[in-house]
Order: sequence, then C-alpha cells, then structure tokens
Amino acid sequence: MAKRSAPEVNAGSMADIAFLLLIFFLVTTTMEKDSGITRKLPPMEESEEDVIIKQKNIFTVLINNKDQLLVEDEIMELEDLRTAAVAFLDNGGDGSCDYCNGVRDESSSDNPDKAIISLKNLRETSYAQYISVQNELVGAYNELRNKRALQLGPSSGFRDMNFIEMQKKYKDVKWPGNKTKLKEVIDRIKLEYPQKLSEVQEQ
Repeated sequence: MAKRSAPEVNAGSMADIAFLLLIFFLVTTTMEKDSGITRKLPPMEESEEDVIIKQKNIFTVLINNKDQLLVEDEIMELEDLRTAAVAFLDNGGDGSCDYCNGVRDESSSDNPDKAIISLKNLRETSYAQYISVQNELVGAYNELRNKRALQLGPSSGFRDMNFIEMQKKYKDVKWPGNKTKLKEVIDRIKLEYPQKLSEVQEQ
C-alpha cells in the first residue's frame, strides 16, 4: 500500500501575523513614565577666588535612615519645616534686605541672596520622605515669592497675582497681557529670592 504524504502547512503568512501582533501590543501597552524633580544647576562661574560662606547663612536639613528630620541640629517634624525655612530665608540679618519681613536675627541668614539650604540624606532614607522634604523646602521659596509678587503687583500692573500665577500666565500663549513686563517682574522676584538648594548624600 502506498504511503500517504502528510499535507504541508503554509507558514508563509505567519511572519505577517507575528508582525501585526507585535505592532498591536506596542500600540496598546501603556508605559509608566518615571517622575523626577526639576532642578536647574547654577551656571559655572570662572573665578579663582574662593567663596567664603558664613555658617549662619547655611540652613542644614538632615534626613536619617529612620526618616527623621534633624534641622539645625534639632529634631523637627515635617509639618514645621516650611515655617522654619521661611523664617531663615526671610530673616534679613544684616539689614541689607529692605523687602524682608523676618525678625532680623544677627545669628541667622544675612540676606535671601546669601541664604543656602543644605539638604543631606542617608542611603537608607525612603524616597517618599525625601520627596516630602523637597516639597516643603521648595514650598518655602514659593511662599516667599508669592508674597513678594503680591507686594509688587499693584505697582507693576499685575494686581492680585502671585508668583505661581505669574509663571502660568507667562507660559500661556493665549494670555493677552504684557509678557515683557511680566517677565521682568518674574526675574526680579527670582533674583530677590533665589532658590539655593544644595543636596548632599551621606554614606
């Protein structure tokens, strides 16, 4: 009896099917986007002179491996950090800041331009606590900038507009106001309250 030959399977279209499935999964799959913290590094200054920073102009914040805060060598709760940072930045200890509303303590920061916040964290510090501390420190800068924007608003033509709103209006392409004037006010506030946040990771 003659042996029957097995019918051949046409696999010519398998590559096309696999390619279509690959495209389908690429299009329908959602990829998680990593979120980060926006930071702009200061420009390099070509200067041979050493910059001397007084210790009183440095506000030290340390996060330990148990997520506890040590601020200026004292234990502090997270909810009190922003208030303490605002008091330090807005102190105006040397009297050179005519827009500062601080207590002018001579043992604290001289001027917002000289004030530096130093954030240190250990390797074991949780990411959630690190972000929470970052939010409070950036919030301190924003709080002072918002107050300054409201002070400058009436004279600059931007009444009842805080710093955050000014930035949003400047980026809004449909906003009909004077963006050149608005940019000048924004730059002035950034100059008066510069965000000097130094980060160090300890071993």
